Amino acid sequence: MDSPGYVILSRLGAQLRATQVLANNLANAETPGYRATRAVFAQHLQSQRDVAKGQTSVAYATDRATWRDTAQGPVSSTGNPLDVAIRGEGYFAVETPEGERYTRAGRFTLDQDGRLTDMEGHPVLDARGTPLAFAANDSRIEIQGDGTIRSENGVIGRLRVVRFDDPQRLRAEGDRLFASDDAAQPVERPNLVQGAVEGSNVRPVLELTQLTAELRESQFAAQFAEREGERLQTAVDRILRRRS
Repeated sequence: MDSPGYVILSRLGAQLRATQVLANNLANAETPGYRATRAVFAQHLQSQRDVAKGQTSVAYATDRATWRDTAQGPVSSTGNPLDVAIRGEGYFAVETPEGERYTRAGRFTLDQDGRLTDMEGHPVLDARGTPLAFAANDSRIEIQGDGTIRSENGVIGRLRVVRFDDPQRLRAEGDRLFASDDAAQPVERPNLVQGAVEGSNVRPVLELTQLTAELRESQFAAQFAEREGERLQTAVDRILRRRS
């Protein structure tokens, strides 16, 4: 295969990656706290020796990375006093078997031991890094804007809300959790809303429009690859006929 064939194959690979990223965003359009991701592509230049024109370069498409859209998702009221949404920066901290993880999905509940847990059953941590737990007689639960949790029996604790200098370095684990090698820094004045949940920041109409465009680009690239294959086969046939 010559350079045009490799170039179009690199383009097809890039289109496949872009389509996968958009499809994953659409699949999580209703996932609480989900952050849309975007593919980042670059061009790789490879020098070629052309006898007639001298040194030239061929550009290949490369899948460089993905970046996360950190825009605020819509905050909707649920009426559940254990649900909490974050306005502005910050992540809730939860305890998992792999260690501390972080999430924007504040749809919480109580397990059989009275611990506050996320949707996967991971204990939600307080400012000291320990799981938050309620007594059996804690019935009127109030979560203040700074994360302080109270009941009719007094203060229970304060939600651990953290931030990171570079949120793009967070590693997604599933659709709601993030891991980080960087140190989490406490948000001194978080802005929390009780009885509400932050939704996904994916805008389905825009994602569908972009997905349609990417699919068309993939079709064009596939057609080009097919024509390139036909051109090479024609060239081979001509060479064989001359030799025969």
